[in-house]
Amino acid sequence: MTSTKVLEVIGIYRQKFEELGIKKADYSHEELLNSKQHGLEHCHAMVRKIEFFLHQERKDKAFRWLGFLQGVLWSQGIYTLEELKNHSMPDTE
Repeated sequence: MTSTKVLEVIGIYRQKFEELGIKKADYSHEELLNSKQHGLEHCHAMVRKIEFFLHQERKDKAFRWLGFLQGVLWSQGIYTLEELKNHSMPDTE
């Protein structure tokens, strides 16, 4: 997956978070979250960090974070696995 494609995909997720009224919040990596809302807020904040990793050319980390983000979006019923797969699919010629 190219950096351009990752930016496209996280743009989709940013828009969805905004449509759903999900705020951005950073939570400690050492605490358990006590609500679905907190997890989605944390994921919304992750979007800008993924962009930062791409800017630093840290693609492996960006890919791991994208995978985590997609896992949460699926587990919280925001997107189906098929939708997530289609988001990440390479663009056709």
